[in-house]
Order: sequence, then C-alpha cells, then structure tokens
Amino acid sequence: MSRQHWAEVFAAEATDSPDGSVTEHVRRYLATDGADGYLEGGATNLVLTTVGRTSGTLRRTGLFFGSDGDRYVLVASGSRPTETHPQWYRNLLVHPEVHIQVRGERLVARAHTAEGAERERLWRLMCELAPVYRTYYQPRTRRVIPVVVLDPLWRLT
Repeated sequence: MSRQHWAEVFAAEATDSPDGSVTEHVRRYLATDGADGYLEGGATNLVLTTVGRTSGTLRRTGLFFGSDGDRYVLVASGSRPTETHPQWYRNLLVHPEVHIQVRGERLVARAHTAEGAERERLWRLMCELAPVYRTYYQPRTRRVIPVVVLDPLWRLT
C-alpha cells in the first residue's frame, strides 16, 4: 500500500480504548503532539492505532515504548495481568500495518512479534526501562508476554 493510502486510512476517526484513563491520556497526547502525555508515569509513550481484526475499525491506545535503533518496542502486557493478550496486540497479528504517533511525528509501521534471541534481548531492554514487566506482570500470568517490534515504513509528517 502507498504512503497516500495509509495517510488517508489513518486520517479517519478512530475508536479509543474502553479504559477512560487511557482515552484521556491519548486525547491529551494528540491535542498537544505529545507535549502532555509523551512522558507519562515516568516512561516514554506513543499512540498506537490498529485496524480491528474482525470489524476493520481503527482502534487507538496509548502505550509505553522503548527504542531499538530506529525501531519501536512494545510489551503486550495489557493494563493488568491476564491470561489473554490485549486487543491491540490481537489486532496487529491480523493487520500488522499500524499507525503510530511519537510526539508530533506520525508514522506507518509494520509490526512483528519478536521471538528467540531477539525477544530475550528486547525483553531485557524493556524490563530495564520498566521493571514492573518482570516483577509484576510476568509472575501473574502463565502466558509468555509478547514483545512487539514496530519497523517504520513511512513518515506521514
């Protein structure tokens, strides 16, 4: 798909997270190009927009991220420990092209789930940035929490 196609797709209205605090965070972030919300809870945050796996609806959420070179790294832990993956992660498994906003920069990226040595390296990186992944989330679930890599395809702004 072309840059123009993705610019048009992601210019459409998105449905925000059902979690009111996440919706409020995302709206502050977008209204200020991240001046209010980029550093939230002491961590760097981005806004992720996915395409709903069955509905095709654009879905938007705010997430903590790390960097690996020019790639963005996410942990699919969810807002609380559960035995199921978060909706945003399940969406990108079906539709791996996503829109992200980092401060005022808007990009289209392709997502993939890190595996093997890549996952272990990036899991350690993310646990250094946010030890809560190792100390709180992973001990409270039997699932292996996915680590997601976002490879930028196009800058839209």
